[in-house]
Amino acid sequence: MKIAKTITELKTCLAEIGKDKTIGFVPTMGYLHDGHLSLINEARSQNDVTVVSIFVNPTQFAPGEDLDAYPRDFDRDSRLAEAAGTDLLFFPDPGEIYPAGASTFVEVEGEVTRKLCGQSRPAHFKGVTTVVNILFNLIQPTTAYFGQKDAQQVAVIKKLVRDLHLPIQIVVGPIIREADGLALSSRNVFLSPEQRSQALVLSQSLAAAKALYQSGEGRVKTLKDQIVNHINTMPLAVIDYVDILDFETLANIETITSPALAAVAVRFGNTRLIDNIILD
Repeated sequence: MKIAKTITELKTCLAEIGKDKTIGFVPTMGYLHDGHLSLINEARSQNDVTVVSIFVNPTQFAPGEDLDAYPRDFDRDSRLAEAAGTDLLFFPDPGEIYPAGASTFVEVEGEVTRKLCGQSRPAHFKGVTTVVNILFNLIQPTTAYFGQKDAQQVAVIKKLVRDLHLPIQIVVGPIIREADGLALSSRNVFLSPEQRSQALVLSQSLAAAKALYQSGEGRVKTLKDQIVNHINTMPLAVIDYVDILDFETLANIETITSPALAAVAVRFGNTRLIDNIILD
């Protein structure tokens, strides 16, 4: 596995790969877990070359969020990435991605960025789309891989690619969970044992809503109320949002008549966790 820490090194490595190879790209913020590794495995199985980036993107964190505390362990990540079959690992400093005086941003507007995480973190997706566009421009992948756990991010990236006519296919990998149902997240390391135990309410409340939906209940308010009531049984859980939206557009709906996304964000202490399930 080759490691590039500068854009110059990245371009040299990509030139050595050649233009006739398909490139599968997995962008990450590091502290890799099995969810990331499943995406790397998918990229490796479908492409000639697999490129992974590790970059904790400062522009998607608002003041007071956990940018400085976000877990980092490059040596561990590089070993995991290499073992998963990564060919090229891009690990830039912030100054490489955002040179001094950088003031250009790429922003997706509309409902897709105003809902869910966009409501409680209004500057978040502006940072996400900017850095993803930069990475796409630098790496020029054939296909890019994202996880379903970040369902809104996936919708935003798909719109970015569509609106800017980028020749990149977006592949979405399923949510990877612990044996007890907790969705894998780099932030799970911040949970105390008691918080970790109570965090299971996220997946449990979504599963209960899906069971209710499959029994014939299609009213969004009823399903949302059940999720909220279920989460509120845990004293450490503080709800950021609970919503059910159209799966493709993230538009508001009152009754489920086509695939819908049930999504939640809940804080346990200073740790904010997200999860979702598709009601289809």
